[in-house]
Amino acid sequence: MRKIAFTSLAALGAMALPAAAQAQSNDTPEVETYVGATAGIHDLGIGLPNDDGGIYGIVAGVDVPVGDTFFVGAEGNYNIGDGAIDSEYGIAARAGVRVGDSAKLFVRGGFQEVDFDLGNFVTPAVVGLDDTDGDYLVGAGVEFGVGDGPIKLRAGIDTIAFDSTRATVGVLYAF
Repeated sequence: MRKIAFTSLAALGAMALPAAAQAQSNDTPEVETYVGATAGIHDLGIGLPNDDGGIYGIVAGVDVPVGDTFFVGAEGNYNIGDGAIDSEYGIAARAGVRVGDSAKLFVRGGFQEVDFDLGNFVTPAVVGLDDTDGDYLVGAGVEFGVGDGPIKLRAGIDTIAFDSTRATVGVLYAF
């Protein structure tokens, strides 16, 4: 008798599992992945002439909805620079809110590594001098969808350890 009861329960569970999975899949929020191009200015804020420069790069990330309005995500970036910045790269976690159908407001925090162009500050250049530095990054930004398509416009402002300021704009492709 126990064997029949166990078999019956297993069969009921096997029939109920696909129905539960389908019910969950209909309610599962859609993850958004994006890539894009950015440009901006990075001001090192050290008070010397030429202590800023343009930055031009790429960004890629993913956002996961948490309910109807909130989202969390992660992104990475790589930029080349002119002026005081040779290049920089970093990672950040994001959290924010959806506004309307296609806009997002977010804050982010992470780590950014910067390769400086010391020729802007030290002449002649010192051989063997470490010209990289990394620290925590905090910032905020906004994204707006362009129509109903996958293209988004982005603007953000960040600081690295509250020593420097980065302002960027960009175009994203979300999929």
